[in-house]
Amino acid sequence: MTPPFKPAWWLPGPHLQTLWTSLCRKPPQLQRRRERLWLADGDFLDLDWHGPHDAEASLVLVLHGLTGSSDSHYVLGLQQALATRGWASVALNWRGCSGEPNLLARGYHSGASDDLAETVRHLRAQRPLTPLYVVGYSLGGNVLLKYLGETGGDSQIQGAAAVSVPFRLDQSADRLGLGFSRIYQAHFMNQMVAYVKTKQRLFAHKGMADRLATLENLGPLEGMRTFWDFDGRFTAPLHGFSDAQDYYKRSSSRYFLGRIATPTLIIQAADDPFVFRHSLPEPAELSPHIEFELHTHGGHVGFIDGSLRQPGYYLERRIPQWLAAQTPADAGNP
Repeated sequence: MTPPFKPAWWLPGPHLQTLWTSLCRKPPQLQRRRERLWLADGDFLDLDWHGPHDAEASLVLVLHGLTGSSDSHYVLGLQQALATRGWASVALNWRGCSGEPNLLARGYHSGASDDLAETVRHLRAQRPLTPLYVVGYSLGGNVLLKYLGETGGDSQIQGAAAVSVPFRLDQSADRLGLGFSRIYQAHFMNQMVAYVKTKQRLFAHKGMADRLATLENLGPLEGMRTFWDFDGRFTAPLHGFSDAQDYYKRSSSRYFLGRIATPTLIIQAADDPFVFRHSLPEPAELSPHIEFELHTHGGHVGFIDGSLRQPGYYLERRIPQWLAAQTPADAGNP
């Protein structure tokens, strides 16, 4: 069993836990193979594979968070940890997150379970004998839990883990507008505006006038400071929602937890600077298939322990250990 998480004394408070990995950790160097998955609507997702090319080795699909990618440190770290167990992994890049803009005006968002469903179908068809697991971080965790609730007993997944989930998107949008968390909000706004501008340049260069017009008709990119601003002007109309409130209500994973029938681990910190304490689900909202692991400290996708000389990454120990416990006895994995 993995020992309980004991936060590093030299990273006091949620913000240092949250920022350490992205600012100070040297990213693991992995040899990966990229696969392009073409979607039914003509767009694409890029998948980055690591680990053994074994048709029966357990496979873990990893979902990154907002403005992240398969190169996010926490993704690389988990893929590395899984490989040491002899497991294969594949990191999904949401639309437009792989270093190349996607081809449609629409993008990705916190409720994009349709893209996850297509990816799961693709992986199940490609490796029908393989036990399939999914791990999602932040936005990816929200999408994962929503998908699990929507599919119930037909998820096609052996087990799942979700980390630092913004269970109520409306409340997380409010939380990121308070105190030091406004620094994160400003970063996300810059990244998301850049995401739209990159697509506008692509559409202009390729003469895709209709798609360019779709984006430009949504309004200017200037003057957006909050998630409510961006999601109201861009996310909601691009993805079939009437406004930001409608998007948040229909995409928040908290409303789907009771219908989950897949063994699922949720790891959360009470001091997450992206999530109010009252946004966390009550025990009565959780299906019997969910194990909810709430820590007093850990920040947002942090959970750093160990010493300054040798930092430890709890998530990269705990998640593989938990997934291994869900593995069928005849799967042939450690």
